[in-house]
Amino acid sequence: MSWPSSIRGSLITFEGGEGAGKSTQIRKLCERLASEGKLPETDVVRVREPGGTSMGEGIRELLKRRDATISSEAEALLFAACRAQLVTEVIMPALKSGKVVVCDRFADSTVAYQQGGRGLPRDSVRAVNELACQGIMPRLTFLLDLPAEVGLARAATRDGGSPDRLEALDLAFHQRVRATYQLLAAAEPARFLVLNAALSPDTLAESIWHEVTRRFS
Repeated sequence: MSWPSSIRGSLITFEGGEGAGKSTQIRKLCERLASEGKLPETDVVRVREPGGTSMGEGIRELLKRRDATISSEAEALLFAACRAQLVTEVIMPALKSGKVVVCDRFADSTVAYQQGGRGLPRDSVRAVNELACQGIMPRLTFLLDLPAEVGLARAATRDGGSPDRLEALDLAFHQRVRATYQLLAAAEPARFLVLNAALSPDTLAESIWHEVTRRFS
């Protein structure tokens, strides 16, 4: 491979609704970056939102609890707090040291879920994201797109029939999330690659790898 130097210091994000298969594709990409991409495993940093830090993982548990009563505004701020800590503690230092960061969800999720799904004002969501991201933006974002009802059915199987607080919201909410993601991708075609998440995991992995090598070779 001829592109490790060009990919270093890059943030690659994966977005999508519930059950889209982000975790599987992130694992496959990280493994391939280390093997075929010839990057040391320590130079490929895999993180998730919410989470990725001690504080973030604690907030993640709260955000997922079915019995937690959280207002839409508080929810957005909790996600932003997780992101701000993750950027400060993990993402920014990794990028500055030339590592590749692969993140399961980032600022686009707040736009999709809290603006699109919850209906929070666009300006408020933008301000919260700007504060949390501290100027960090992905160089490449994969949107794994799937009809909301299909994704929720997948998630129910994955979670043993026990949906978390967001998964348990009604179908209309998740349809709004999907529609917002599609609008985001249409507005930034240079950053986003939209993939049909109904395809087989291996087919998706090949499409993702092809795009990574195309972008960074």
